[in-house]
Amino acid sequence: MKQTTKRILELDLTKGIGVFFIPMAHTLLIYGTTETQENNWLGLVVHFFGKWAGIFIIAMGFSYALSKKNTVKSSIKRGLLLLGAGYFMNFLKFIVPLFLGLIPDSFIEAYGWTPPPTFDNMVYMVLTGDILQFAGMCLLFMGIIHKLVEKFSKWVTIVATLLILVSLEFIRGFRLGIPGVDYIFDLLWGDQWNVYFPVFPWFGFTLVGMFFGYWYKEADKNRSFIFKKMLIAGIPAVITGGILCYLNYDFHMRDYFHLGIGGYIYLIGFNLMSFSLAYFLVKQFNGSKVLDFFYYCSKKITSIYIIQWVVICWGMGFFGYHNQKNSTVIPLMILFTVLTLFIQVIVDKLLAKRKSKNVLAVSKS
Repeated sequence: MKQTTKRILELDLTKGIGVFFIPMAHTLLIYGTTETQENNWLGLVVHFFGKWAGIFIIAMGFSYALSKKNTVKSSIKRGLLLLGAGYFMNFLKFIVPLFLGLIPDSFIEAYGWTPPPTFDNMVYMVLTGDILQFAGMCLLFMGIIHKLVEKFSKWVTIVATLLILVSLEFIRGFRLGIPGVDYIFDLLWGDQWNVYFPVFPWFGFTLVGMFFGYWYKEADKNRSFIFKKMLIAGIPAVITGGILCYLNYDFHMRDYFHLGIGGYIYLIGFNLMSFSLAYFLVKQFNGSKVLDFFYYCSKKITSIYIIQWVVICWGMGFFGYHNQKNSTVIPLMILFTVLTLFIQVIVDKLLAKRKSKNVLAVSKS
């Protein structure tokens, strides 16, 4: 089967599935009680799909390797735009509802603060490092990596990944005690909860994606070849990482956002295998309405991500924080997923209408 689009549908499918489940995972995170999140089937299922972030990061690296916009200058520009989008999202999800009285005291107290939050508390919330900040920071480095690949070979990305593995425990959490500078260090290799996706180790996922993207180009964009290679690489990575995590779970897995070496290897392998599964699904079911829906979600990944966080955080003014059990959190998961997609469709229509007006104005001039 040949694809009729230049997009790599296997990447779109895996990203689209992940995007679809993100509002559910975040709804559970914000509204579910500790018991609901950790000790029953719902938490296990949602957290399984919540571990899909590596998919987005590997796909970002893969797509970057194929892009024509991978100069250092272009990468820095795109990185700064993503950083801006991330901080704007934080402002919308935290500060605006705070002034509207939609943030409950229990949410503020969860940070260890006393309500009402101070100006410094609000700055902390705006500067929270999420996946958009991570992607922006990565792009600042990806142009340089691309130059090195052009000069040497695609294996530069694997060498860089191994360097991250070797140095991770030596640099994790390093600070100088200088405000501002320490925040930059936290974005790079922090171990605190002000940054959820530090560049190291997560940049390794991007580098692995870039490696397979360059290999895909070298193989004349042979999809069957590259996704089989991903499977071949993914299986031993899952086994190796799984063994390490079994031997010392607390060290290697610690928490999802600040992985140790074993968790890092395991998750990369799991995500690579997921792309191989997507190849099979696209081959068998491409053209179905279900896959088309996931492709749509993939194309709107950034805006859907921002929208879902904003509506979920604003919803705390109506549904509280960390107080919902299974019977009530499941309807909320459905509600916020539907609401997110509904708003995205409205945004699409508004943008399409604006674009048509601009085209009409140009044609008349």
